[in-house]
Amino acid sequence: MYMEFIQKYYKFFINGTKITLFLSFFGVIFGVAIGIFLALMKMSKKSFIRVPASAYIEVVRGTPLLVQLFMIYYGLPMLTGIEFPDILLGIIAVSFNSSAYVSEIIRAGIQSIDKGQMEAARSLGMTHSMAMRYIVIPQAFKNILPALGNEFIVLVKESAIVSVVGIYDLMYQTDTVRGNSYKPFAPLVVAAIIYFIITFTLSKLVGNLERRLSASDSRN
Repeated sequence: MYMEFIQKYYKFFINGTKITLFLSFFGVIFGVAIGIFLALMKMSKKSFIRVPASAYIEVVRGTPLLVQLFMIYYGLPMLTGIEFPDILLGIIAVSFNSSAYVSEIIRAGIQSIDKGQMEAARSLGMTHSMAMRYIVIPQAFKNILPALGNEFIVLVKESAIVSVVGIYDLMYQTDTVRGNSYKPFAPLVVAAIIYFIITFTLSKLVGNLERRLSASDSRN
Protein backbone atom coordinates (compact mmCIF):
# COMPACT_ATOMS: atom_id res chain seq x y z
CA MET A 1 0.00 0.00 0.00
CA TYR A 2 2.76 2.43 0.94
CA MET A 3 4.68 1.63 -2.25
CA GLU A 4 1.62 2.46 -4.34
CA PHE A 5 1.20 5.67 -2.37
CA ILE A 6 4.83 6.68 -2.96
CA GLN A 7 4.69 5.78 -6.65
CA LYS A 8 1.60 7.91 -7.10
CA TYR A 9 2.71 11.01 -5.19
CA TYR A 10 6.51 10.94 -5.16
CA LYS A 11 6.77 13.85 -7.61
CA PHE A 12 4.97 16.11 -5.13
CA PHE A 13 7.56 15.33 -2.47
CA ILE A 14 10.50 15.71 -4.87
CA ASN A 15 9.28 19.08 -6.13
CA GLY A 16 8.61 20.26 -2.59
CA THR A 17 12.06 19.16 -1.43
CA LYS A 18 13.68 21.12 -4.29
CA ILE A 19 11.86 24.29 -3.27
CA THR A 20 12.73 23.78 0.41
CA LEU A 21 16.44 23.34 -0.38
CA PHE A 22 16.41 26.26 -2.84
CA LEU A 23 14.74 28.53 -0.30
CA SER A 24 17.04 27.48 2.54
CA PHE A 25 20.22 27.76 0.47
CA PHE A 26 19.56 31.30 -0.72
CA GLY A 27 18.17 32.22 2.69
CA VAL A 28 21.54 31.37 4.24
CA ILE A 29 23.57 33.00 1.42
CA PHE A 30 21.73 36.32 1.66
CA GLY A 31 21.46 35.95 5.42
CA VAL A 32 25.26 35.75 5.66
CA ALA A 33 25.72 38.72 3.31
CA ILE A 34 23.34 40.89 5.33
CA GLY A 35 24.63 39.45 8.59
CA ILE A 36 28.19 40.59 7.86
CA PHE A 37 27.05 44.19 7.46
CA LEU A 38 24.89 43.98 10.57
CA ALA A 39 27.77 42.54 12.62
CA LEU A 40 30.15 45.28 11.49
CA MET A 41 27.51 47.93 12.13
CA LYS A 42 26.84 46.62 15.63
CA MET A 43 30.58 46.66 16.38
CA SER A 44 30.92 50.27 15.23
CA LYS A 45 31.87 52.88 17.82
CA LYS A 46 29.46 55.35 16.21
CA SER A 47 26.05 55.15 17.87
CA PHE A 48 24.08 56.21 14.77
CA ILE A 49 25.47 53.11 13.02
CA ARG A 50 25.45 50.73 15.97
CA VAL A 51 21.96 51.50 17.35
CA PRO A 52 19.92 50.76 14.16
CA ALA A 53 21.74 47.43 13.70
CA SER A 54 21.20 46.47 17.33
CA ALA A 55 17.52 47.45 17.12
CA TYR A 56 17.01 45.43 13.93
CA ILE A 57 18.65 42.34 15.43
CA GLU A 58 16.61 42.55 18.63
CA VAL A 59 13.32 43.09 16.79
CA VAL A 60 13.88 40.21 14.36
CA ARG A 61 15.04 37.83 17.08
CA GLY A 62 12.18 38.91 19.32
CA THR A 63 9.33 38.35 16.86
CA PRO A 64 8.09 35.10 15.23
CA LEU A 65 9.19 34.23 11.71
CA LEU A 66 5.52 33.78 10.80
CA VAL A 67 4.79 37.44 11.60
CA GLN A 68 7.83 38.56 9.61
CA LEU A 69 6.75 36.39 6.68
CA PHE A 70 3.26 37.91 6.61
CA MET A 71 4.65 41.45 6.89
CA ILE A 72 6.99 40.92 3.93
CA TYR A 73 4.55 38.85 1.86
CA TYR A 74 1.74 41.39 2.10
CA GLY A 75 3.62 44.57 3.02
CA LEU A 76 6.43 44.63 0.44
CA PRO A 77 4.16 44.54 -2.65
CA MET A 78 1.90 47.11 -1.00
CA LEU A 79 4.79 49.49 -0.27
CA THR A 80 6.54 49.13 -3.63
CA GLY A 81 3.57 48.56 -5.92
CA ILE A 82 5.46 45.63 -7.45
CA GLU A 83 4.14 42.07 -7.65
CA PHE A 84 7.00 39.86 -6.53
CA PRO A 85 7.11 36.09 -7.14
CA ASP A 86 6.05 34.18 -4.06
CA ILE A 87 9.34 32.30 -3.87
CA LEU A 88 11.28 35.58 -3.89
CA LEU A 89 9.20 36.94 -1.02
CA GLY A 90 9.84 33.73 0.89
CA ILE A 91 13.59 34.06 0.33
CA ILE A 92 13.51 37.69 1.47
CA ALA A 93 11.62 36.75 4.65
CA VAL A 94 13.90 33.89 5.66
CA SER A 95 17.01 35.89 4.67
CA PHE A 96 16.10 38.83 6.88
CA ASN A 97 15.26 36.46 9.72
CA SER A 98 18.45 34.46 9.31
CA SER A 99 20.61 37.58 9.02
CA ALA A 100 19.81 38.62 12.60
CA TYR A 101 21.04 35.29 13.97
CA VAL A 102 23.98 35.04 11.57
CA SER A 103 25.13 38.56 12.48
CA GLU A 104 25.55 37.51 16.11
CA ILE A 105 27.48 34.41 15.03
CA ILE A 106 29.77 36.54 12.86
CA ARG A 107 30.21 39.18 15.56
CA ALA A 108 31.22 36.49 18.05
CA GLY A 109 33.62 35.04 15.48
CA ILE A 110 35.26 38.42 14.85
CA GLN A 111 35.59 39.14 18.55
CA SER A 112 37.21 35.72 19.09
CA ILE A 113 40.19 36.76 16.93
CA ASP A 114 43.13 38.01 18.96
CA LYS A 115 43.37 41.81 18.91
CA GLY A 116 47.04 41.42 18.09
CA GLN A 117 46.03 40.39 14.56
CA MET A 118 44.48 43.80 13.95
CA GLU A 119 47.40 45.59 15.57
CA ALA A 120 49.90 43.67 13.44
CA ALA A 121 47.96 44.45 10.27
CA ARG A 122 47.78 48.15 11.15
CA SER A 123 51.52 48.20 11.87
CA LEU A 124 52.09 46.94 8.31
CA GLY A 125 50.24 49.97 6.98
CA MET A 126 46.81 48.44 6.42
CA THR A 127 43.72 50.51 7.06
CA HIS A 128 41.13 49.21 9.52
CA SER A 129 38.81 48.12 6.70
CA MET A 130 41.63 46.35 4.84
CA ALA A 131 42.69 44.52 8.00
CA MET A 132 39.09 43.42 8.63
CA ARG A 133 38.67 42.28 5.03
CA TYR A 134 41.93 40.41 4.52
CA ILE A 135 43.01 39.36 8.02
CA VAL A 136 40.27 39.28 10.65
CA ILE A 137 37.10 38.25 8.77
CA PRO A 138 38.72 35.30 6.88
CA GLN A 139 39.98 33.89 10.20
CA ALA A 140 36.62 34.52 11.85
CA PHE A 141 34.80 32.65 9.09
CA LYS A 142 37.01 29.63 9.63
CA ASN A 143 35.90 29.59 13.26
CA ILE A 144 32.19 30.07 12.56
CA LEU A 145 31.69 27.80 9.54
CA PRO A 146 30.29 24.98 11.72
CA ALA A 147 27.87 27.43 13.36
CA LEU A 148 26.77 28.68 9.93
CA GLY A 149 26.23 25.06 8.92
CA ASN A 150 23.98 24.59 11.93
CA GLU A 151 22.08 27.74 10.95
CA PHE A 152 21.45 26.17 7.54
CA ILE A 153 20.05 23.07 9.25
CA VAL A 154 17.75 25.19 11.41
CA LEU A 155 16.62 27.16 8.38
CA VAL A 156 15.69 24.00 6.48
CA LYS A 157 13.25 23.12 9.26
CA GLU A 158 11.96 26.64 9.85
CA SER A 159 11.37 27.24 6.13
CA ALA A 160 8.31 24.98 6.38
CA ILE A 161 6.48 28.07 7.63
CA VAL A 162 6.38 29.51 4.08
CA SER A 163 3.74 26.94 3.16
CA VAL A 164 1.12 29.10 4.91
CA VAL A 165 1.39 31.72 2.14
CA GLY A 166 1.16 29.17 -0.67
CA ILE A 167 4.81 28.65 -1.55
CA TYR A 168 5.16 25.14 -2.96
CA ASP A 169 7.73 23.86 -0.50
CA LEU A 170 7.81 20.37 0.99
CA MET A 171 5.21 21.12 3.65
CA TYR A 172 2.80 22.69 1.13
CA GLN A 173 3.15 19.69 -1.19
CA THR A 174 2.59 17.39 1.80
CA ASP A 175 -0.68 19.14 2.60
CA THR A 176 -1.66 18.86 -1.08
CA VAL A 177 -1.04 15.11 -1.02
CA ARG A 178 -3.05 14.82 2.20
CA GLY A 179 -5.99 16.49 0.49
CA ASN A 180 -5.74 14.48 -2.71
CA SER A 181 -5.20 11.10 -1.08
CA TYR A 182 -7.55 11.53 1.90
CA LYS A 183 -4.68 10.17 4.01
CA PRO A 184 -3.99 12.59 6.87
CA PHE A 185 -1.02 10.76 8.38
CA ALA A 186 1.02 8.94 5.71
CA PRO A 187 2.14 12.10 3.84
CA LEU A 188 3.37 13.58 7.11
CA VAL A 189 5.47 10.49 7.74
CA VAL A 190 7.07 10.82 4.31
CA ALA A 191 7.73 14.55 4.87
CA ALA A 192 9.25 13.85 8.30
CA ILE A 193 11.56 11.22 6.78
CA ILE A 194 12.68 13.65 4.05
CA TYR A 195 13.34 16.44 6.56
CA PHE A 196 15.28 13.99 8.72
CA ILE A 197 17.40 12.80 5.79
CA ILE A 198 18.22 16.40 4.82
CA THR A 199 19.08 17.57 8.33
CA PHE A 200 20.94 14.36 9.24
CA THR A 201 23.06 14.62 6.08
CA LEU A 202 23.79 18.28 6.73
CA SER A 203 24.67 17.62 10.37
CA LYS A 204 27.13 14.91 9.29
CA LEU A 205 28.70 17.30 6.78
CA VAL A 206 28.97 20.00 9.46
CA GLY A 207 30.54 17.48 11.86
CA ASN A 208 33.02 16.41 9.19
CA LEU A 209 33.86 20.07 8.54
CA GLU A 210 34.47 20.65 12.26
CA ARG A 211 36.85 17.68 12.39
CA ARG A 212 38.75 18.92 9.32
CA LEU A 213 39.10 22.40 10.81
CA SER A 214 40.23 20.98 14.15
CA ALA A 215 42.81 18.79 12.39
CA SER A 216 44.01 21.80 10.38
CA ASP A 217 44.39 23.89 13.55
CA SER A 218 46.30 21.12 15.34
CA ARG A 219 48.76 20.82 12.42
CA ASN A 220 49.32 24.57 12.51
